[in-house]
Amino acid sequence: MFDVKNKVAIVTGAKRGMGRTHALALAKAGAKVVVSDISQEDCQVVVKEIKKDGGEAIAIKCDVSKKEEVDNMVKATVDKWGKIDILINNAGICQFKPFLELTEQEWDRTIDINLKGYFLCSQAAAKEMVRQKSGAIVNIASIAMGQVGVGFLNLAHYSASKGGIVGMTETMAIELGPYNIRVNAIAPGVIETPMIDPIKQDQKAMEGILARVPLHRVGKSEEVSNLVLFLASDASSYMTGSTVVIDGGWLAG
Repeated sequence: MFDVKNKVAIVTGAKRGMGRTHALALAKAGAKVVVSDISQEDCQVVVKEIKKDGGEAIAIKCDVSKKEEVDNMVKATVDKWGKIDILINNAGICQFKPFLELTEQEWDRTIDINLKGYFLCSQAAAKEMVRQKSGAIVNIASIAMGQVGVGFLNLAHYSASKGGIVGMTETMAIELGPYNIRVNAIAPGVIETPMIDPIKQDQKAMEGILARVPLHRVGKSEEVSNLVLFLASDASSYMTGSTVVIDGGWLAG
């Protein structure tokens, strides 16, 4: 059920962190993987790792906030393998900044990468998926998505982008469902990636976070990748428009 053998998958933001483990998990399950990020050299490192384990992958440099680069990524994928079955929208940035100090440029950059980038990648990939009448898109959101009764200090721009992802996911699911394209989102809590390095440097901040998590630990990126694989595979064939939280119990607490 979790087999994605011979499926073609694009993973954005795949040079490190969760994106890297998503790419590795999909490749291990049999997918041909496009490892995409803003650094071709870093993507090649992940490709080598996949190939070393017997998988198949290519690296494609792409800034997801730029339509031309997104279109080129999708075209290169189709030219190489003839189709796109899976898209994992993972590329994103997270900058902590007080609301009253947040600049227009910082706001725009976060929205451009975290939200517009998901739109551009999804639209370009979905046009290919429509032709084959099948596909799965997984959008990585966050528990900082709003509408859950929990706010996140110094992350107004980030939260706005992640809440937008959830809303867009639901609408995409409705519009793409008739083409047998499923669209779901994942809302991770605090996961062990380079993105939380600034938090880890503050012992009190980390203690405060762990006190809120019933499992009393930070999540592993591989644990999120297991969920990605589930939503990308036929194991979740009747799921679309859903946002699945994986946060060690943060929101429940």
